Amino acid sequence: MSTPLGVGANAPDVTLSTADANRLADHRGSPVVLIIDSSHWDPTREEMTARLAAWHDLPHGVQVVHASNSPVSAAFGTGDHDAAFVIDPSGIISWRYVSGIDALPKSGGWSRREFVQAAITFAAAIAFTHGIHPVARAWAAEPEHAMATSTVTLRVNGRDLPLELEPRVTLLDALRNYAGLTGTKKGCDHGQCGACTVHVDGRRVLSCMTFAVMQQGHDITTIEGLARGDTLHPIQQAFITHDGFQCGYCTSGQIMSATAMVKEPWGTADSDVREAMSGNICRCGAYPGIVAAVQSVRGNNPSGASR
Repeated sequence: MSTPLGVGANAPDVTLSTADANRLADHRGSPVVLIIDSSHWDPTREEMTARLAAWHDLPHGVQVVHASNSPVSAAFGTGDHDAAFVIDPSGIISWRYVSGIDALPKSGGWSRREFVQAAITFAAAIAFTHGIHPVARAWAAEPEHAMATSTVTLRVNGRDLPLELEPRVTLLDALRNYAGLTGTKKGCDHGQCGACTVHVDGRRVLSCMTFAVMQQGHDITTIEGLARGDTLHPIQQAFITHDGFQCGYCTSGQIMSATAMVKEPWGTADSDVREAMSGNICRCGAYPGIVAAVQSVRGNNPSGASR
């Protein structure tokens, strides 16, 4: 089999149906999902294809077309494999899925699971295909429920950051999506996991549970603001020394919570640390290392003045 055409290649103008001389160029001007059926096509998947065609129909200007003749598979280099291509309105391939090449290698057609996986993935590809239908483009540019923005100035890690925000933007989203400070993580987005913990005026706060506009005039510290140049905060160093993390996703929130906790009036026992840190969830179960890290800093500096 020849190499399938890849993303960025020009889609060849082929005849899709010999019965009515329907050509791919006839669909130029709208996003097209081209499904190439191999000789291994399972009739039971026709129902899935029909649903897919109805799902991605005219509301967004998307056309779903099929081809099963060998000239099409030869032109796209798919050989005897099922395949799907997303082609943008100018005729450029913006996404592809070839069974057995872009999935786990196996001969012949794709499984039901593969087909559903491909359908979900190219739905996303369609959304990001440039030059999408003017109706969809206008809808994206002027959402029905758009709200007016205003300048919100946040003092983050000692710097004033003026941001253009809607009043409903949370502090978490303002930090990550507008200020580019992605060390603060979005976990549950419901105030239950602690991954988004930051400091506001020295106290730990769940940034997903407060609006950015409410934090004007306050000093905000994120994980990016703890270290001093190349010198890590004692809690950061302790997490490394005591293996207080595994995947690391919750770690920034754990560290921000711990740096505030060591200055709070908690007892000295491990159970007190676990209670104080109970709002920060670790899916990996690195709790023993977390407790050890916090206790090592508290033991070296009982007053909590860790600088």
